[in-house]
Amino acid sequence: QVQLVESGGGSVQAGGSLRLSCAASGHSFSSYVMGWFRQAAGKEREFVAAISWNGDNMRSADSVKGRFTISRDNAKNTVYLQMNSLKPEDTAVYYCAAKTYGSSWLPAAIYEYDYWGQGTQVTVSS
Repeated sequence: QVQLVESGGGSVQAGGSLRLSCAASGHSFSSYVMGWFRQAAGKEREFVAAISWNGDNMRSADSVKGRFTISRDNAKNTVYLQMNSLKPEDTAVYYCAAKTYGSSWLPAAIYEYDYWGQGTQVTVSS
């Protein structure tokens, strides 16, 4: 069983920055692919970014490229999402997710991830 706890959300003005953290339980964190997703009110949950088990490979959605950076610290069992140049359309609940099985590729599909956190709210005002 893997538990994921997000933190770092909040309210910020457009153009500002936030760093989200996701702390994971368990002894095998360093073998998991980790991802960030978000869900705005009334919309489907969507992929934001993913990172390989060792941090060497990353991918992100076109909507956040150049603004958001995913990283991880396996010694701390934590994955991060640095969000810069925030826009009102980034407002959403942000979730971290773990892919604990299968290959090490970086999927964007929700069903590929088998553990999820409870989410943290990010609100960007104009």
